Amino acid sequence: MGHGIEPGDGFLSVGTARSVAETMQALATPSRVRILGRLGIGPCSVGSLARDIGMAQSAVSQQLRVLRHLGLVVGARDGRHVIYALHDDHVRALLREAISHTEHLRLGLASNPADQAVRA
Repeated sequence: MGHGIEPGDGFLSVGTARSVAETMQALATPSRVRILGRLGIGPCSVGSLARDIGMAQSAVSQQLRVLRHLGLVVGARDGRHVIYALHDDHVRALLREAISHTEHLRLGLASNPADQAVRA
């Protein structure tokens, strides 16, 4: 059985669809996408994130709370600071695919599924 796929029908379960929608909402805010993109380079503190992406530290902290709640980032205490990182490589792949898809659409390179069926 696959993750969230109902056996025998290939459809997403209601619970999985809800979870995926919540996760995708994280990508609906440019500031969160920028935070994820920066963390894709490597772990860092709130202060470093704020400086690197040009946001107020309080705003970055608020967005990190959302990203942690959704399981996209993790934080580990290092003395007085919390160092944030992507939860795992799935998050990096999700962000990479979203960026790639957006760029393909922007450049007009996205293939039409109907075109693929005709070629098959």
